Amino acid sequence: MGSGLAEASRAARDVFEAVDEALGQNLFRLMREGPDDKLKLTENAQPAIMAHALAVFAALTKEGGVELEKATRFVAGHSLGEYSALCAAGSFDLLTTAKLLKLRGQAMQAAVPVGVGAMAALLGANVELANKVADAAAQGEVCEVANDNDPSQVVLSGHASAIERAIGLAKDMGAKRAVLLPVSAPFHCSLMQPAADAMADALSYEVLEAPAVPLYANVTALPTSDPDTIRGQLVEQVTGMVRWRESIANMVEAGVAEFVELGGKVLGGMVKRIAPESKVTSVVTIEDIEALAKEIH
Repeated sequence: MGSGLAEASRAARDVFEAVDEALGQNLFRLMREGPDDKLKLTENAQPAIMAHALAVFAALTKEGGVELEKATRFVAGHSLGEYSALCAAGSFDLLTTAKLLKLRGQAMQAAVPVGVGAMAALLGANVELANKVADAAAQGEVCEVANDNDPSQVVLSGHASAIERAIGLAKDMGAKRAVLLPVSAPFHCSLMQPAADAMADALSYEVLEAPAVPLYANVTALPTSDPDTIRGQLVEQVTGMVRWRESIANMVEAGVAEFVELGGKVLGGMVKRIAPESKVTSVVTIEDIEALAKEIH
């Protein structure tokens, strides 16, 4: 993860090194060499995914000559990606972003003992159906919609036994299928309240600048540039639903016709399912970066 990019780009390499320094650990070595089970721990995965996205962004802007304010109207990120988006837009510096995501991962892992919570993806289901499945499966436990990803994929989160019931009910209630996700905690549901409290405390000490372009927030699916509003939304986001489908649909309504995903190839697919007419570019490799920089210029 990121090794080819670091070899090809000094700016990308600088990002990986800065994140290592900020966290006091060799995260980039873990990203390159594994072991995978250690990298997948949420306290490592969150800053690692951010570092990769921002390494791509650094290569694109510092070496590719692309200026965020001139090239884009809005930024957005899915869950932890919201921090990456805010860092790219100048709200947080890289050091602060890395430390906040490390803490966020630790707090989320600590909020619920391993095995107590779970998450499941409902495929061929919209958010209305997912809410019905969640309500039927809860039976006094937590079972909530965590991610409204696109018109055909919604994720549930909550107590493991409630999620198991949801998987059993989903097909009968009209979903194509339900799949248990390999996650270490039940993200974006009310069981994460201790993590939200930890993030509220951590964010209260950090300087948060207005982003260079507005951020479409996960919890509202609406744009904002107000630092205090963003701070509050980052706290709400820990327990709240990621309203990705609505965010993309609202951007399209605001006139956005082109989306660029930095550092991965998952969100681009979701965007295409939400807005089939839009142009979507996923940028991961140095070749992708060079092609996009050339296109923008």
